[in-house]
Amino acid sequence: MNMSLTNIPSPAQMVPIETSPGYWTSVGRRLARDKVALLVGGIILALVLLALLGQYLTLGDPYGTSMFKRLRPIGTEGFPLGSDELGRDMLSRLMLGARLSLFMGITPVILAFFIGSAVGIFAGYAGGLANALIMRTVDIFYAFPSVLLAIALSGALGAGIDNALLSLTLVFVPQIARVAESVTTQVRSRDYIEAARASGASAFTIIRTQVLGNVLGPIFVFATGLISVCMILASGLSFLGLGVRPPEPEWGLMLNTLRTAIYTQPWVAALPGLMIFMTSISFNILADRLRAAMAIRS
Repeated sequence: MNMSLTNIPSPAQMVPIETSPGYWTSVGRRLARDKVALLVGGIILALVLLALLGQYLTLGDPYGTSMFKRLRPIGTEGFPLGSDELGRDMLSRLMLGARLSLFMGITPVILAFFIGSAVGIFAGYAGGLANALIMRTVDIFYAFPSVLLAIALSGALGAGIDNALLSLTLVFVPQIARVAESVTTQVRSRDYIEAARASGASAFTIIRTQVLGNVLGPIFVFATGLISVCMILASGLSFLGLGVRPPEPEWGLMLNTLRTAIYTQPWVAALPGLMIFMTSISFNILADRLRAAMAIRS
């Protein structure tokens, strides 16, 4: 059979086939076009840089005390943001306090993300009796309010950064495990999971190659929203004397020590609370914008 070569297009005439961008590329593009996400992302980035470089940027001594310079108002020479109840520079302590405050707010969520995701994914994929035993145990911890559980665990373990981190991690593991179990239960009934089982793939291989890529996104978005809650809880523990100990600068602890100055220097006393509010609301908004960007759109 003779074939004509006249109808074969030349390379210059060939039109390249357009390929649709990947899912995460589309998510990144949506976030790049979201002005609110960029704004709060910039605030969070600035706070992270402040936490990493704050000790090199401080102009005053965050630990130096002077009873003659206590409770200076904002704008005082040498004290741009005033001084605390012991005469320490508020600007330096706020900058240095970003390190501990962010550490106490982010680290428990990261630990809970890995532990809770592993527990929830295993329970959701296994199903049956294993799911019932794991999730009913999780429900015991989930039944308590987060604030009450954090205070009870910290009180039982004792004050200190390590115990506060452990307490906050235990508070958020059940919440993340419930979300991980829910999304895994939905994914395990999909056709591609059944096809992987029929092909003889092991449970570990299926979870690694088929399940994780479809469930980690929703779990990550949920965990991002918990950072704001964790920061407030960590500040509350420090406020109650169950977290960071003096003289270390931490925003919740600074609120506690400045509470008696609320009537004499209210603006100075409100500065740590303002930092906690700005940071927590930024993480909360970022989680909402990330959730919107990851939503499936037709």
